[in-house]
Amino acid sequence: MARLAIHIDGGYVSNVGRSANVWIDYKVLSDKVTATIRGTTEEPLDLIRSYYYDCLPYKGDPPTQEEEERIRKKTGFFNGLRSEPNFALRVGRLKLQGIDQEGQPIYQQKRVDLMMGLDIARLAAKGHVTHIALVSGDSDLIPAVEAAQPEAVVVWLVHDAEGTANELRLLADNRILLDYELLKSVERHRGTANTF
Repeated sequence: MARLAIHIDGGYVSNVGRSANVWIDYKVLSDKVTATIRGTTEEPLDLIRSYYYDCLPYKGDPPTQEEEERIRKKTGFFNGLRSEPNFALRVGRLKLQGIDQEGQPIYQQKRVDLMMGLDIARLAAKGHVTHIALVSGDSDLIPAVEAAQPEAVVVWLVHDAEGTANELRLLADNRILLDYELLKSVERHRGTANTF
């Protein structure tokens, strides 16, 4: 029996969706990726879990009313994902790094890539998966992919055409293009529980 784990970089997918003006239904995205990979395997394929990695919005001290509202909405979104079967949520931190030349804040996610990399490496090393789908474009995940492949894990990269590190794209065993057609097929109407 083939076994799949999907690792979704929430910030990455949100940015790709925003640029296409599409709100993503992450359960449907997970199902679509699973169905695509299942169609390529000779043996039955089970999805063991979809992992979703993201941060809550930045919160100042004291927080503004706008910050509190963004946190409330994102917390509701996270709770919606937690209620989905076979979804696991990993939450990092968003840190204020400074201000750019236009006076805009610069934020950076902390812990997200590390959590994703550790999950991928652990699942591969323990033989829990035969396939991993990585929905990201971040070159920081290359060591995790390099750790999984010698364990006979097939690595699928689900990525957009422009925001993906070329080295990561070339390293993946297979690729699924996160293009406008795929985005529209996993679109969710705004205001529903698991979109952000």
